[in-house]
Amino acid sequence: MVTKTETIHAGAYIVSEANGFRSRGAIKIPENQSLVPGQILGKVAVPADVVATASAAGGNTGDATIAMDVTPVTAKVKNGRYKGIAVTATTVRWEDPDGNEIGTSTHGTLFNKGGVRLTITAGGVANVAGDEFFVDVTAEHGDYVYPTLNLAGTDGSEVPSAIAMYPATTGAGETELITGHLRDCEVRLSDLTFPAGATADQQAAVVAALADLGIIAR
Repeated sequence: MVTKTETIHAGAYIVSEANGFRSRGAIKIPENQSLVPGQILGKVAVPADVVATASAAGGNTGDATIAMDVTPVTAKVKNGRYKGIAVTATTVRWEDPDGNEIGTSTHGTLFNKGGVRLTITAGGVANVAGDEFFVDVTAEHGDYVYPTLNLAGTDGSEVPSAIAMYPATTGAGETELITGHLRDCEVRLSDLTFPAGATADQQAAVVAALADLGIIAR
């Protein structure tokens, strides 16, 4: 007798979701992926698709200028406004769009943290504490790809961001659009696929991160 094993079908992990399609969204799967329904995914920006504009506040005392690097953002960039506040004449403390402190830049030196790459150049009038600088990032949903969650990643792939509703397999240089759950739903914990080797504590942290998105695993 032939024994057959039924694989998990699309959306089998769903317990409930919001009205209409509010819980779901089209997500782009990057190259070299092999996903099953219920796979937990990270979120990585495609730097070439993201627009970042730097500016100094008009009311600054100092006249230092700010410019983005030739490669202005990295895969970890977030959508929204990055804000820098001068601490001294030559140092600026930066926050990402969520208000998280990401580091301090020094005038004349490339700042490469939190997903942005910029340089502030001193002018003829020194900055004072409280002078402000900004980086406005426009990253639309389609400017991100969603790879398998990688807890050792540093590019956004380590941040739980979605659940794959359908299977997907991509080769080198290939991408694929599938539907995934991004927010506001209940899912069956036993039907989720965590990264191989994830400890119980790591899985609990992933579940908590999904809950922050409104994805409740039961």
